[in-house]
Amino acid sequence: MPDSTLKQAVLDELAWDPSVNEAHIGVIAREGVVTLTGYVTSYAEKCAAEQAAGRVSGVRGIAEELEIRYPNAIRHGDEDIIRQALNVLDWDLAVPADTVRLKVEKGWVTLSGEVTWYYQKKAAEADVRKLFGVMGVSNEITIKPTVKASDVQKQIRAAFHRNAEFEAENIVVSTDGSKVTLSGKVDSYHERTLAEKTAWSAPGVTQVNDLMTVNT
Repeated sequence: MPDSTLKQAVLDELAWDPSVNEAHIGVIAREGVVTLTGYVTSYAEKCAAEQAAGRVSGVRGIAEELEIRYPNAIRHGDEDIIRQALNVLDWDLAVPADTVRLKVEKGWVTLSGEVTWYYQKKAAEADVRKLFGVMGVSNEITIKPTVKASDVQKQIRAAFHRNAEFEAENIVVSTDGSKVTLSGKVDSYHERTLAEKTAWSAPGVTQVNDLMTVNT
């Protein structure tokens, strides 16, 4: 796909996504690698812009250089962010009570603790990502390994074959305890993201190493 065509496709996808204001975002496309520039008004919008670009066919990689500019009227210090985060985590039934610890430094939130499922780890991150004042999130929550490696591999392969959104035949799944490595080739950046997300959905997975490449 020509760079100009890919650039326009990404711009169109950004404009299509209601959670993104594309007016302040610039796009550079070069040999399948897309660079997002400009600014957004929240960390949640920054993540949404990256996800929108990743959905576009032909995108092989994303360089994200977006700046976060909160409206001047919104002033939230680290203490306010922690208070908000604790409240929203307490209300989220997907996050087990008293399992997640928080640290905030200059708007950057670090999550730690231990949960049983990957979706619980991602739910905690999603909760704090949308809060005012957040500039970034480091998710260091760990997952308790609960199943055998052979079971993990079997469940991931079965999930791949059920998923109609990507071709699983060229993806190689290997396991070492609760750690999963994905290799092989996929047809798009979006498929690569979906495959990794699917692997994380298996119970007991504590790490996913993505060694997949995107077909040129």
